[in-house]
Amino acid sequence: MQSACELPFSNHEHSPHPSSPTRFQNGIMKTLQATRFITIPEGVTVTIKNRVATVTGKRGTLKRAFKHLQLEVTRVSDEKIRVDAWLADRKALACVRTFCTHVMNMMKGVTYGYRYVLKAVYAHFPINMQVIDGGKAINIRNFLGEKVTRHVCMHDGVIVKASGNKDELYVEGNDIEKVSLSAALIHQSCLVTRKDIRKFLDGIYCSETTTIDPIEE
Repeated sequence: MQSACELPFSNHEHSPHPSSPTRFQNGIMKTLQATRFITIPEGVTVTIKNRVATVTGKRGTLKRAFKHLQLEVTRVSDEKIRVDAWLADRKALACVRTFCTHVMNMMKGVTYGYRYVLKAVYAHFPINMQVIDGGKAINIRNFLGEKVTRHVCMHDGVIVKASGNKDELYVEGNDIEKVSLSAALIHQSCLVTRKDIRKFLDGIYCSETTTIDPIEE
């Protein structure tokens, strides 16, 4: 999976934190102003009002609230957003990049979508995976020969489906957090207990993280 620095809409400019002007307040050194820019790619609409970000693209719309962050968000132009933090300490400075990363992940999600590839691994007892409710849930049977049926529901906006390859699943959606959480629920439903995990390696593991639509170079 490509890192954020390799994405076509991640070439944002910013002023490095160490070179930003600083001052002491209540015995704590604070940065007077920390600035970072977000570049909006073509075909994506970003609206930020009252620290609630709404991102719309060809795959849908994502919305997320950032009211807990003390940031000033300003639209500089149609293709650029400026994020400022004033009199920020070390933790507040980290929130500037965190906010930008979340918005960039939302822009990537509504443009390309996210896909987690899961594979079933077993030594003797074949793991049976059955997708139900149109991809909103999955039933897992015969894990280590157990008779219990494991039922895992996906988060809103996430679907699970067979990839076409043996013992392989796709977990897809636009929100990277919900997609990764849904994949983690499937993995955690098949954990080996009361046995040596160095010997008993059965389970469902994430083998790859990628996008639904290929990223244009």
